[in-house]
Amino acid sequence: VQLVESGGGWVQPGGSLRLSCAASGFTFSSHWMYWVRQAPGKGLEWVSGIDNDDGNTYYAPSVKGRFTISRDNAKKTLYLQMNGLEPEDTALYYCARIFWGDWGQGTQVTVSS
Repeated sequence: VQLVESGGGWVQPGGSLRLSCAASGFTFSSHWMYWVRQAPGKGLEWVSGIDNDDGNTYYAPSVKGRFTISRDNAKKTLYLQMNGLEPEDTALYYCARIFWGDWGQGTQVTVSS
C-alpha cells in the first residue's frame, strides 16, 4: 500500500491550495478515505472523510465551509480543496486509510503573511 500526498506549500491568509493523494496497492474505490493534519507541537486532528460509494463527505467544524474533499476512483486519487486558508491551518497534512493503518508521508501547508 502506498499513499503519496502532493500540493502543499506556502500561501498567504485567504489563499487556496489543492492537495492530492495518489493511492496504490489496494482497491481504492472500496475504501473510505481521510485527511488528517498535525500542526507544529500539536496532536493529530481529523480534517475530513469521504465514503467509498455515495460520495458522502464529512468535515471537522474548523474547516467546514472552507475545505472540500473529493475523490476520483478511476485515477485512484483523493483530493482536498482548501479555500480561505488561515494561519491556524498550518500543518502537515496526511492522506490516510485510517482503519487499515495506512498513512502517507504528509505534505506541508504553511499559511502566513
